[in-house]
Amino acid sequence: MKKTLLVSLLSCVLLLTACGGKDQAANNAGGEATLKEDNKIHIGVSPVPHEEMIKALEPEFEKAGLEVEITTFDDYVMPNLALDQGELDANFFQHKPYLDDFIKDRGVKLTSLGSVHLEPIGFYSDKYKSIDELQKGDEILIPNDATNGGRALLLLEKAGVIKLNDPSNLNVTEKDITSNPKELKFTALDAPSIPRSYKEVAGAVINSNYALGAGLDPVKESILMEDKDSPYANIIAVRQGDEKKEKFQKFMEVLHSDACRKYIEENYKGAVIPAF
Repeated sequence: MKKTLLVSLLSCVLLLTACGGKDQAANNAGGEATLKEDNKIHIGVSPVPHEEMIKALEPEFEKAGLEVEITTFDDYVMPNLALDQGELDANFFQHKPYLDDFIKDRGVKLTSLGSVHLEPIGFYSDKYKSIDELQKGDEILIPNDATNGGRALLLLEKAGVIKLNDPSNLNVTEKDITSNPKELKFTALDAPSIPRSYKEVAGAVINSNYALGAGLDPVKESILMEDKDSPYANIIAVRQGDEKKEKFQKFMEVLHSDACRKYIEENYKGAVIPAF
């Protein structure tokens, strides 16, 4: 009787130990999965130069213990919507004035982690070698989103092609043009499509990422380029409330590193400029 009872007690102890071991193993596995997920960043990027930069820095991200997954986008709308809806952890394609305008228009809950680089916007022409050669009534292509459209007009205003009522206003539109001596016609198109169309008109203002993507050299082929003190530096965006997460802090440390600066300066040679 006593022997039977002892065997039963030992069986219970072994069973509890086994269950506890399984529970502990499950907890450990869950903890490891959570830890791995906490170090993973799914980021949406434009192909050039954003995707190129993130891929080039993969060894640095790995050293920081980060796993970075990339999804590319060819437009300026979907990356923000996908981030806001939780399909991405971050995105890298836009400057802060554009993000601010997008937040205002769409009501998304996004914020900037910080600036990474500047892509100076430029004026390109297959017809002229100088901005001064523009003729009366010439057609000029500009981006159709509010911030980059305004940015294009500010570039032309600074070159003396047009005059604006307030050159300090980043949200200027054609309605703010007070003087247009050559009666230039401005046509707004989706920014990605402008490099394919600019040769059909007198000229166009093109974002450098799309110029690079189309095989244009912004430094050598633009006849007018934005100054280095431009407020349009490209940023990393995340959802509001995520900006203090450790993985994003590590991510920005890599993007503000000497390795990142070296890659930008050696590969883009002035077409893209570090903004940190």
